[in-house]
Amino acid sequence: MDLDLTGRTVVVTGASSGVGLATAKMLIAEGANVAACARDADRLKTAFDGLPVHLGTCDVLDESAVQDFVAQAAEAFGGIDGVVNNAGRSLMARLSETEDRQWREELELKIFSVLHVVQAAQPWLRESAAASVVNVNAILARQPEARLAATSAARAALLNLTKTLSGELAADGIRVNSVCLGLIDTGQWRRRYEASESTLDFDAWSAELAADRGIPLGRLGTADEVAFPIVSLLSPRASYVTGSAIDVGGGIARYL
Repeated sequence: MDLDLTGRTVVVTGASSGVGLATAKMLIAEGANVAACARDADRLKTAFDGLPVHLGTCDVLDESAVQDFVAQAAEAFGGIDGVVNNAGRSLMARLSETEDRQWREELELKIFSVLHVVQAAQPWLRESAAASVVNVNAILARQPEARLAATSAARAALLNLTKTLSGELAADGIRVNSVCLGLIDTGQWRRRYEASESTLDFDAWSAELAADRGIPLGRLGTADEVAFPIVSLLSPRASYVTGSAIDVGGGIARYL
């Protein structure tokens, strides 16, 4: 199916690896113009070597840097049609292990990494006939994990913010949706595997992890499996979908 993304411009944050990189590559394959940013310039350049993409080094918590990057992307491609807010991380710490500073950092990252980009892109999104924002979130937003106390709370705040944005921006023709992840095989889980010093290979280790977390499909997801619903929500063919949250978690969600 043609997703009608050819020639449309999408900004992707946190694009140097994992879900962000997979999403950007899928968009390029669909014929979209992609403006990709991350904090590590060398890693970003290596990730997109040989691909037609506008790259920018940008910390999404730096409002001025975000505005500059978005403006450069709009100038390079003549506008902006979509935004994928993917930049983020998880803090593996229980409630009793989390310092006040870490609570503030998690909330700041989850909220302002989205607000800065959306606000910067809004003038161009208003001019688009198919404006769409997708915020990459987590099932933790609705199903807190004790081992990720601050991240769970911050994810819930982002889910709430996304719903608010969908209502506020609807009059401008800008759709806003969430894609909520479960356990996805990205760099974070690879690093945790290496830190575990397990005698198992990664496939066996991750299968045990999936069983421990109660994932019905019995495995971790892949970045491409997340990229597909993100790209689908960016498509004009999803023009009546806004304020929604799509779970990509192998069935781990327990809520209705």
